[in-house]
Amino acid sequence: MKSGKIAALGFCALAFFAARTFSYPPAVGILGKAKSCLACHVNNGPWPEDQKTIIDLLDKETMKSLRQSDGRFVIEVKRGRQKTVLTVIGRAQDDGAPPPYRTAWIYIDPKRIGTDSLSIFAQGWAVNLQMACRLVGDNLPGFEGAKISVLPMTLQPLDKAEDSELQLQVMLTKGEAVKADAKKGMLGNYFERKVALKVID
Repeated sequence: MKSGKIAALGFCALAFFAARTFSYPPAVGILGKAKSCLACHVNNGPWPEDQKTIIDLLDKETMKSLRQSDGRFVIEVKRGRQKTVLTVIGRAQDDGAPPPYRTAWIYIDPKRIGTDSLSIFAQGWAVNLQMACRLVGDNLPGFEGAKISVLPMTLQPLDKAEDSELQLQVMLTKGEAVKADAKKGMLGNYFERKVALKVID
């Protein structure tokens, strides 16, 4: 990957974190109190069709989707072990709308928002990439022709980890937000998915 693209991705991630943590209270980010991205962002983009939106979680080892028949995703991990999943977000190949420029997402435990905890991920679980912002344009087998972003996330259930249910909040965006007012200057569409974490003892 070229250094310029790496720098762009790093800047995007920093901007995403800063916007959610400091710039637009009450943001959903790691220190935020809001329950969804829509507290700060609009849902006015050209990508509202859920059937053409790609939101998938893949087991990195098997490359199989973790989606269940009811639409939830289930991540099963042995206690103390690590498991890496790929978060895949974007739009289908046959989408008639212009593709989003970037995707942003965050995994949260809704029960922990508004508490004194600095983490709003599942209690007792370690995670290395709870939230991210990435430019669209990644390639992945099985998603040929789709406009997607892909990033790995590694989880580990620690000693006190229990089964938990997360909410995966997703934004597809294009344009640039106006400073101090994230609802101006940027098109976006918002989606949610349920993610169940299960500990195997």
